[in-house]
Amino acid sequence: MTTKQIDYCIELAHTLNFSRAAENMFVSQPTFSYQIRLLEDEIGFSLFDRNGKGAALTPAGAQFVTFLAGMREDLKRAIEQGQNFSAKYKDNISISLMVRQAVFYLPEAMRIFAGSHPEIQVTPVFQYENGVEAFLQNEVDLLFALQEQTRQIPGILAHPLFESRIYLIAQRDDPLAAKNLIKEEDLYGRTLMVGGGSPPALKAVQHRLINTGQIDYFNSPDHDTTLTNVAAGRGVCLAPGFLNDHSGQFAWIPFDCKENFSCVLCSHKEDGREGVASFIGILQKLYADAVAVPL
Repeated sequence: MTTKQIDYCIELAHTLNFSRAAENMFVSQPTFSYQIRLLEDEIGFSLFDRNGKGAALTPAGAQFVTFLAGMREDLKRAIEQGQNFSAKYKDNISISLMVRQAVFYLPEAMRIFAGSHPEIQVTPVFQYENGVEAFLQNEVDLLFALQEQTRQIPGILAHPLFESRIYLIAQRDDPLAAKNLIKEEDLYGRTLMVGGGSPPALKAVQHRLINTGQIDYFNSPDHDTTLTNVAAGRGVCLAPGFLNDHSGQFAWIPFDCKENFSCVLCSHKEDGREGVASFIGILQKLYADAVAVPL
């Protein structure tokens, strides 16, 4: 299977017309039809039903084209990354994190690092789930994580970044937004969004509040859905400070509790590259010097 055949197949799935698809791909119709037939011969099943009016996807073809479209996009991104890398860089440092705001100073660290190591590219990899697995399989070089996630993982180094407390997220016109510190009793009679892959420390606080019997709760599958529910007035939620995007859309008010999060940057113990150590050091210094951004 060639990339040309993949492109032809995807185009035909869009147009369902051999003549139009061939024209769009700048080849003759016989050449186009021949390549589609070669592809079908290779995979062993028909992708299209031919008729006098054009073509129609077979059920197997519809499923296969969906897969091809995703694979083609992945291939396109891989080629673009390779072109960028080969043109300018000699090495790459990839860092996995669930959302961009999790490492607030990442863009600044990348800018500083580029000044001292212009030959090394830093590539953020956003993985809301499975980030730890990707790191353990050596698919990424660095991993933003909570210290509690790293205690039983062999062969890694956990570099402290910052401590993050728990905040209440509410609409900016919510009466709670006027407070400087939220206490348990402030939430009595309110609806609290819970769930969504909350880390253990946050789950402990949520359960403690729910067990008072004074607070309603609503299960929300992930952080983005939770924020949408808060914006819709369905309730409020608690979240780690490192998820704050500082956009000003919501009020983030510190919550009065002992639980917090120790945020670390993990590297592979066998990775002795000077560039990796330098980049980690830059991030650690940025957080050590931080005074304006609540965490």
